[in-house]
Amino acid sequence: MQDGLYVALSSQIALERRLNTIADNVANASTVGFRATGVKFEDVVSGVGEKSVSFASTGDTYLSTQSGSFRETGNPFDFAIRGDAWFGIETPAGTIMTRDGRFTMLETGQLVSIEGYPVLDAGGAPIQLDPRNGAPQAGADGVLRQDGQLVAAIGLYDFNPGTNFQRYGNSGIIPNGQPDPVVDRIDVGVAQGFVEDSNVNPILEMTRLIGVQRAFEQTAALMRSSGETFSEAVRTLGSK
Repeated sequence: MQDGLYVALSSQIALERRLNTIADNVANASTVGFRATGVKFEDVVSGVGEKSVSFASTGDTYLSTQSGSFRETGNPFDFAIRGDAWFGIETPAGTIMTRDGRFTMLETGQLVSIEGYPVLDAGGAPIQLDPRNGAPQAGADGVLRQDGQLVAAIGLYDFNPGTNFQRYGNSGIIPNGQPDPVVDRIDVGVAQGFVEDSNVNPILEMTRLIGVQRAFEQTAALMRSSGETFSEAVRTLGSK
């Protein structure tokens, strides 16, 4: 009887974590470059044979690999990534990966993110432009030219966020190790004058939210029923 309460409690803990990820996804449905968070759960079995009991794990979070839709802005400092790659940004937390390509050029010529952090090239160095020559022209491979002269190249990186990854800001991901620069891949590139919108489907997330709420209510009802049954058994045994 007590096992049923523990199983129900493990289910509620798992549902709470799923609820938190859904809420985060919905909150960032309009965040540029945001990738939705998912959670996968596994059965945790205690005991063997007929005495075995299955509990719900606390779950592992993972990042959706689906790309968001491209939105044209016409801003020459906006970039979207075609294919499976990430921009590298230097922040106080170290190098972070992001799909948010809303950049700008400082008066010094340094290319920075919307938060003011340096954008990195493939070698991990900050990108420096010539502030006298205005906005650069970007090739599909991320090479930047000003007045027809090659001045820099936007770094594109390949990395695996893995499970239980750590976010930085809204769309940034802190890599566990050193990300690898993408070189000589025709399936990866950049589109200038575009940004990638969030890949969150708000309608789907709200449907999932309703499902989680119903499951939580059912589990809570089961726990109340089990608690009442246990109390009734105690009263019955105590009266004998």
